[in-house]
Amino acid sequence: MTSNRPLRFAAALSVEPDSAKAERQCLDRLTTELDGARPDLVAVFVSHHHGASIEELGPRIARALGTNAIVGCTGESIIGGTREVEAEPALSLWAASLPDTRVTTFECTAEPHEDERPTFSALPPIGVPSQSSVLLFADPFSFPADDYLRVMNDRFPGVPVVGGMASGGMGPGQNLLITADGLRAGGAFGVVLEGGVEVRSVVSQGCRPVGKPWVVTASHENLVQKLGGRAAVEVLAETLQNLPTRDRQLFQRQPFVGLAIDPAKSTFERGDFLVRQIVGVQPQEKAIAVSDVPRRGSTLQFLVRDADSASEDLAALMSSQGGGSVEGDAHEAGALLFSCNGRGSRMFTTRDHDVTKVRGGLHADLPIAGFFAMGEIGPVGKRNFLHAYTASVAVFRARRS
Repeated sequence: MTSNRPLRFAAALSVEPDSAKAERQCLDRLTTELDGARPDLVAVFVSHHHGASIEELGPRIARALGTNAIVGCTGESIIGGTREVEAEPALSLWAASLPDTRVTTFECTAEPHEDERPTFSALPPIGVPSQSSVLLFADPFSFPADDYLRVMNDRFPGVPVVGGMASGGMGPGQNLLITADGLRAGGAFGVVLEGGVEVRSVVSQGCRPVGKPWVVTASHENLVQKLGGRAAVEVLAETLQNLPTRDRQLFQRQPFVGLAIDPAKSTFERGDFLVRQIVGVQPQEKAIAVSDVPRRGSTLQFLVRDADSASEDLAALMSSQGGGSVEGDAHEAGALLFSCNGRGSRMFTTRDHDVTKVRGGLHADLPIAGFFAMGEIGPVGKRNFLHAYTASVAVFRARRS
């Protein structure tokens, strides 16, 4: 049966250092903004400043709001409202009332195998792929999210997965996943949304091309051996030599390449490349090592990233691919934002950069929450990837028939 109730979203942020007060502030705000609607899903993002109170945070919120669909994690920095709270105590809650939507949480662990890809304990319980979206949060030290996403892409092609790797901790067991029945110190936890809610994703990789695109004519594992029939290192050196001084400095500081998503394309636009880092060179083979597995015959583009290009990219994507602005009641739509730990004040001179760009492309009063991740999850093209230095956004609104 179809409900006449509209979707309803709410969000609350507290920077109160007292954990009990912060929790009460957020819950009171959510209750007011939900305006009588019962939440079907709650997302929780919290900084480690709240210490021992995090242990039972999920169960307390589940009892207070009457839902067992609780997802979230710890974050080095926390996003909520109009703010990105860095290096200070913060708690951000986000709630969604989702009529005509099936909401199912799931968890997964990974079993490593020597010289083989890991095996996983579970896949998301997806029933109708054409009406499904997945939110996924994972521990960066125990869960190989890139391998999991490869399995997801093969099993459920076209189903968007958005989320991030928990952060704030420096080693195994320190990044925590939040659920309705307690914490997880490893693995992954997420939720499948099917039916009445549509989740549109925006992944801003924030790079711009330098030089010209090249066809990979020889490669082995993560090594690019030849570009356009020439030794890859020679092409790289020639590209560097011909760059303006500023671009050369940017590239030498953080070298990136873009790997074309669609091998059939010959002309490329924003979003056509998957951004990956250059992690080294092999002088003996005159090859470039990148943080992926480039395929022979694919197109490679050298890239640079700076604050200006990252800012322009996010603003343009929110306008063109974010589905346009949210009209009417802002609480009938919502967004979650997952930004890289390397963004924020580490990249931009203006405060609250990413959340400001997201709100500017959608609605000034849009309920929004999120955190700074140790790896961001989101689709490029129609496949899901684990990214770095990106802003990954999930925009929720009623599914259009």
